[in-house]
Amino acid sequence: MYWIIQQGSYLEAGRDVFIPTSENGAWADFVASIGESLRYPLSILLIQIVAIIFTARLFGWICVKIRQPVVIGEMLAGIILGPSLLGLFFPDFFEALFPQQSLGNLQFLSQIGLILFMFIVGMELDLHVLRNKAQDAIVISHASIMLPFTLGIGLAYFLYENYAPQNVQFLSYSLFIGIAMSITAFPVLARIVQERGLQKTRLGTVVITCAAADDITAWCILAVVIAIVKAGSFVSALYTIGLALAYVLIMIKIIRPFLHRIGQINSTKETLNKPVVAIFFLMLILSAYTTEVIGIHALFGAFMAGAIMPENNKFRNLFIEKVEDVALVLLLPLFFVFTGLRTQIGLLNDPKLWLITGIIILVAVIGKFVGSALAARFMGQGWKDSLSIGALMNTRGLMELVVLNIGYDLGVLSAELFSMMVVMALVTTFMTGPALDLINWAFRNKEKPDFIEKIESRFSILFTFGKTESGQALLRLSNALATSPNQQCQVAALHIAPANELHHYEVEEQEIECFKKILDDSRQINRPIKTIFKISSDIDHEIVDEVESGQYDLLLIGTSESIYEGSLLGKVIGFTTNLINPEKLFSTKGAVFSNKFYERTNRLLSKVDIPVGVLIDKGLDKIDQIIVPILFKEDLFLLAYVEKLIGGNPQAKVILWDVDANFTNSELLAKTDVAHNAISHRITIHRGEPFVGEMLVKQRLMVISLVSWETLLQHKRKLNIDSPSELVIRDRVS
Repeated sequence: MYWIIQQGSYLEAGRDVFIPTSENGAWADFVASIGESLRYPLSILLIQIVAIIFTARLFGWICVKIRQPVVIGEMLAGIILGPSLLGLFFPDFFEALFPQQSLGNLQFLSQIGLILFMFIVGMELDLHVLRNKAQDAIVISHASIMLPFTLGIGLAYFLYENYAPQNVQFLSYSLFIGIAMSITAFPVLARIVQERGLQKTRLGTVVITCAAADDITAWCILAVVIAIVKAGSFVSALYTIGLALAYVLIMIKIIRPFLHRIGQINSTKETLNKPVVAIFFLMLILSAYTTEVIGIHALFGAFMAGAIMPENNKFRNLFIEKVEDVALVLLLPLFFVFTGLRTQIGLLNDPKLWLITGIIILVAVIGKFVGSALAARFMGQGWKDSLSIGALMNTRGLMELVVLNIGYDLGVLSAELFSMMVVMALVTTFMTGPALDLINWAFRNKEKPDFIEKIESRFSILFTFGKTESGQALLRLSNALATSPNQQCQVAALHIAPANELHHYEVEEQEIECFKKILDDSRQINRPIKTIFKISSDIDHEIVDEVESGQYDLLLIGTSESIYEGSLLGKVIGFTTNLINPEKLFSTKGAVFSNKFYERTNRLLSKVDIPVGVLIDKGLDKIDQIIVPILFKEDLFLLAYVEKLIGGNPQAKVILWDVDANFTNSELLAKTDVAHNAISHRITIHRGEPFVGEMLVKQRLMVISLVSWETLLQHKRKLNIDSPSELVIRDRVS
C-alpha cells in the first residue's frame, strides 16, 4: 500500500493539487476542525435530539409523580426549551442549541413523527365498539363538538379585530377557533381511563367510545376547515371536499378490504415480514401524500390509514410495536419542542392579554365540559358519570397542539393567539386528573365502611409480579406459606401493567394472557387465588394502595439476579439506564437493594408497614429443602414462617443455621410449637459458618431476614452462585 501511494504521488504532476498549510499549528487546526464539525447541520440536529429526549423524559417523569399524564411533561419540556424560558434566561446557549437555520430540519423530522403518531391513533380506534354503542356515543360526542364549536366562533367575533393576522378572512379565522375549542385528545383520555381502572366500567366504555367518535368527527371537520382556509371560500372548497370524499371512499371500499386480507394471512411475528411491513408503510406514505396534495393535510391521510388497518387486534399490536417506540420516544418529542419554539409566553406581557387567555380557557372548559356532561345526562347517565365524562372529554393534550400548529402554518393564528391557545391546551389537560378526583370526592359513598374488619384466623398473602414465570414461582411460595391446618389462608396475585405500554383495546386480552399460566398452576395445586389487574404509570403507588386497602399479612415481590451483576458491562448499563430513566437517576443510592434488586424494592420497603418478602428466584420449582440462617435475636421472627412452610407440607425439611453459634436449641424453637409435635423431626439445627459449601447446594430455598442478608454481604460471606433461591423478609414495621 505504501509503495502504491508513493507511486501514485508522481501522478500528481501537472495537476493543481491543493495541500493545505497552516500558520497556527496542528493543534489550532484540530480545534478549528472540531468547532466546524459542531456547527455542521447534522451535528446540531443530533445534539438537539439528545437535549429534547432527556428533557422530555425528565418532565414526563415529574408529571407521573404528581399523577399527571406524561404528555403534560412533554408539552412543558417544549415550552421550557423554547424562547419562553431557555431563550429568555440563557439566550446565547439557546441560540447555539437552536440556531434559526436549523429549525427547518427539526420541523420536517417532527412532521414525520406526527404522521407516525396519527397512524397509531387511527389504529387505536376500535370500530367494533363504535358500531355497538354508536347511539349514546354519537349524541354525547357531537354535543361535545357543537357547543364548543359554536362558542369558539362567538369568541372569534371578539378576537378577530385585534388578534387576527391582517390577510385572514373571518370565515377561516372563526372556523379554526371553533375546531381548536372542539378537539379531544383521544390517546391521553384512553391512558387516563386505563390508569384509573375505568376500562371495564360502564363509564370507561362510554367515554372511550365518545372520544373515538369525537376524534373521527373532529378530524373530518378539520379537513373541511383546512380546505376552506386554503380555497378562500366555501364554494371553492367544494372541489377539495369532493376529492376528499372520493379519497375516503377509495380507502374504505378498495384499500381496506385489500389490507384486511393481508392482515388475516400475516397476523403473527413469523409471517409479518419486511415485504408485508413495506406494503403498509407504503400505503401510509401514499395516503398522507394524497391528502397533502388534495389540500386537507398529510396528518388526515395518516389518521385514515391507521383507521382502515385490519381490525385484528393481534395484527395491530404487532404493527404498533414496530412503529410506536420510534414515533413516540424519538420523533414525537421533537414536535413538542418545535411547538415550544413557536410559543412565546413573553408576548403575553400585558394583563389584558392574560385576561383574554383566561377567557379562552373558560370558553373551552364551558364548551367541552358542560356540553359533554349535559349530553351524557340527557342520555340517561347519572350525575357523577356525566360530570366525569365532561372532565375527560375536556382533555386536549397533543391533539390540540396538532390543530394549533396547522393553524399557525396556514397563517390563521397570530403568534400571540397561538401562545394563548397553547396555555389553554396545557391547563385543560392538567385539570382533568384533579377534576376527576374532586368529582369522586363529591360523590363518595358515605355508607361505605372506612375499614374492613380483620379476621384474626385468616392469613392473607399478596404477591405482585411482572413476568409470568416470576408469578408462577411466587404462587408456589405463597401456596407453601398458606398451606396451614390451623388458619384460613387467602392468596391474591397482583399484576400492574405500565400505562404507556398498553393500549385500551388490548387490556382484556392482556389480563387474560398474564394470568393464564398462573391460574392453570393454581388449579393444579388446588389453591384458589384472587387476581387483580391494574394499569398505572406509578407502579409503587398502586402496590401500596392495594396493600393498604386489602388487609394483607404478607407482601411478596419477585426478582432474579442480573446476568451483568458485578461486571464492568453491568456498571456501564446501570449508569446509562439511570441517566435516561429519571426514576432510577433520583432513587436512593447505596441502599441494600440498589445492586441486586429492582430500585422499586427500596421505595416499597419505606412505604409498606406489613412484612415484605423478596424472592430471588433461581429456578424455584419445589419447596422441600429449606435453610434459615439466624444471625441476630431479631431474626427469630422467621420461625413463624418456618412453621407455616413445614406445617402443611409433609415433604418439607428445614435447617436452622445458627451462623455464629449464638443460640441454644430451646432459644431457636422458643417461638414455635414444632418442638412438641409430629413435625419436629423435620427441623435440623446446624451451627457455624463452614456449612456454606456442598450442603448449601442441596437446598431449594433460603429464608433470611433483610438485616442478616445485608450483613452477609457486608462481611464478604455472600452466598455463592450455587446457593438456592432466596426469600429475603423484612418484618412488620413497628
